[in-house]
Amino acid sequence: MNLVIDIGNTQVKAAVFEKDTLIHVVSFDKRSILSQIKAITKKHEISDAILSNVTLISEIKLKKLQQIVHLRIISSSTKVPFINSYQTPKTLGVDRIALATAAVRQFPKKNVLVIDAGSCITFDFITSKNEYLGGAISPGIRMRFRSLNYFTANLPLLVKEEPLDFTGTNTKESINSGVVNGVLQEIDGVINHYKNKYSHLTVVLTGGDTNFLSKQLKSSIFAHQNFLLKGLNDILIFNLNK
Repeated sequence: MNLVIDIGNTQVKAAVFEKDTLIHVVSFDKRSILSQIKAITKKHEISDAILSNVTLISEIKLKKLQQIVHLRIISSSTKVPFINSYQTPKTLGVDRIALATAAVRQFPKKNVLVIDAGSCITFDFITSKNEYLGGAISPGIRMRFRSLNYFTANLPLLVKEEPLDFTGTNTKESINSGVVNGVLQEIDGVINHYKNKYSHLTVVLTGGDTNFLSKQLKSSIFAHQNFLLKGLNDILIFNLNK
């Protein structure tokens, strides 16, 4: 079995795969990464593992992890199953590399737009010729709420809600409509831009805000909460077969 470890600023997501089938996924505080990974290896027979965002843990913890599992670390130099035409490939984030990998593995020979709606909203486009062209990076929903609160004197900090109406009738509704409808219009607009340029476009929505956004978008999409984890596992399998 394969183990995928995706490290965030405060949280870690770990997933166990049997070949390309997701068996188990868990989230936990980054401070408990060693005990959590030990518990996973006791429950599942792990043969190989892959780690993303290695800079977010200490070198001491990394060495201890390498003693627990046979660990590969993803970087910009990791071999991937697509042509990377990004002008600055060394600056391409490992999350975006993993999403592009999942796209070409799950939707071969198709034009694919992957939208990851998390802390930031990233748009990544892969052509039917297996070529990664790049995309866009935009502030996520929570970041927009926090920016309005931080950079203005009188606007409150809100949490996302599905807008009751497009037109807000008070400050809270106006902020919520501006942020949420702004994101929805942005995503639908980007999708339409690519649809106008590339025929037979497949759109994948993933990330923490997937469920919240998917039911409100006008465009036809594939919602896949764990697309990033799948991509990391695809990278591991691709490199094991090399």
